[in-house]
Amino acid sequence: MELASFVGRALFVSVFLLSAWQEFNGFGDDGGRAAKSLRPKYNAFVSHVTTHTGQQLPPVDMKILIASAIALKGIGGLLFVFGSSLGAYLLLLHQAVATPILYDFYNYDVEKKEFSQLFSKFTQSLALLGALLFFIGMKNSRRHGRQLRKKAPKAKAN
Repeated sequence: MELASFVGRALFVSVFLLSAWQEFNGFGDDGGRAAKSLRPKYNAFVSHVTTHTGQQLPPVDMKILIASAIALKGIGGLLFVFGSSLGAYLLLLHQAVATPILYDFYNYDVEKKEFSQLFSKFTQSLALLGALLFFIGMKNSRRHGRQLRKKAPKAKAN
């Protein structure tokens, strides 16, 4: 059962690790292709947030944002493979920040091709978020289950 769990975590995290590796290889002096493609999406996200909430988001250097994403996916992925809750939390943080920015289906009309493509990727990203939450919940429930069993008094034989 432990082997199956390890293989499942390794397959799950391969999405994050391969993405981090690809972004790392293309990083360069300016954050690479990832930073160039993220800039317009981030600007649209900031505009959307400002329009709907009236709150202004602080300016962000795309190179730092991409480097942070690489670190979250890389470190979080490696920790997650070995069953660490911290790894799951790091991946969860990455997904929570990246999902609404990268998959901005809300900026497109429903009839447009981009809407359905982005919405599909958005829901897939939500599924990854759900799987991470499930993992964290299972780790916590197992930990609490062990504590409850240890506290139960043993029956005395007369």
